[in-house]
Amino acid sequence: MKPHSGNKYRVIGIMSGTSLDGIDLAVVDFSYKQNRWNFSIISAETAQYSGEWYQKLKNAPELPGEKLVALHNEYGRFIGQEANRFLRQNNLVVELIASHGHTVFHQPENGFTFQAGSGASVAAETGITTVADFRSTDVALGGHGAPLVPVGDKLLFPEYDYCLNLGGFANISFEQNEKRVAFDICPINFILNDLAEKLGLPFDKNGNLGRAGNTDEKLLRQLNQLDFYSQSSPKSLGREWMNEYFLPVINSYQIPIADKLRTVYEHIALQISGTVPGSGKMLVTGGGTFNSFLMECIKTHSKAEITIPTDQLIHFKEAIVFAFLGLLRFLGQINCYASVTGSRKDSSSGIIYPA
Repeated sequence: MKPHSGNKYRVIGIMSGTSLDGIDLAVVDFSYKQNRWNFSIISAETAQYSGEWYQKLKNAPELPGEKLVALHNEYGRFIGQEANRFLRQNNLVVELIASHGHTVFHQPENGFTFQAGSGASVAAETGITTVADFRSTDVALGGHGAPLVPVGDKLLFPEYDYCLNLGGFANISFEQNEKRVAFDICPINFILNDLAEKLGLPFDKNGNLGRAGNTDEKLLRQLNQLDFYSQSSPKSLGREWMNEYFLPVINSYQIPIADKLRTVYEHIALQISGTVPGSGKMLVTGGGTFNSFLMECIKTHSKAEITIPTDQLIHFKEAIVFAFLGLLRFLGQINCYASVTGSRKDSSSGIIYPA
């Protein structure tokens, strides 16, 4: 089914970030006019996780199979309940739910990825057709199943040369040889939050802890020499990579946490600037944009013309894009690029669960 010029589609995108800060919900209107997609955000919010849900999702990778399946369905019902509440509170009706779920395992090199949050449970709870499980088809086709946001970058934000997202990991997308390419760059909030927690804080607000530290040049060199950074794209990162390769390097240094943080900030800025060596317009989104010290470090090293959009777009870009990916899947259109993920072919990925 192709979009008709002038048609409007109202979709709710639901995204659980890797940093476990809560569920992002965004109701978005999409329209197709003059051969391009347009969107407007109708309403959006982040529903914070309770302590119980935070622990359940954080501990999910350790669960035995039976309990993981139970959590998958329970979390799907929870997503559905949150969608019902949000739509009711805002007096909104949508045609479609696009739910990413929460990534528990992402090991494309071993042929699998798993996002908790059963789409069948979401559809049953809400009575609304739901698209979920966006990554498995691409992984089955030999791809990384990530990143998926570049389809939204290309079609919803065509005026930017680069789209950089600063979330649990930094990722970027841009056009190269008339194809979209995208890949993960390095850890961001995953490692910054992990280090801040060692000082009793949930995150490094405004980068104040890192700003007070000193760069350890030896640690910086060792981080920059990690094999991942010399690999060509497509490539992606997951918690497993950070636990196996990044954290052991950090933990091997007996230096103050503030110095580790300062060194990681420098590392992030260098990796990003190395990825975007030239000038051009760069849209920067994700929670990391609110970290003023992180943005200072990036601007110090980067030649790109950086645009930081509205707070609403920063907070909810991923939820907006997954709403769009769900719509493309519902319409039977390509929503996953082989040039980005390394799969054998482009695909229309995601499973549709009728209401």
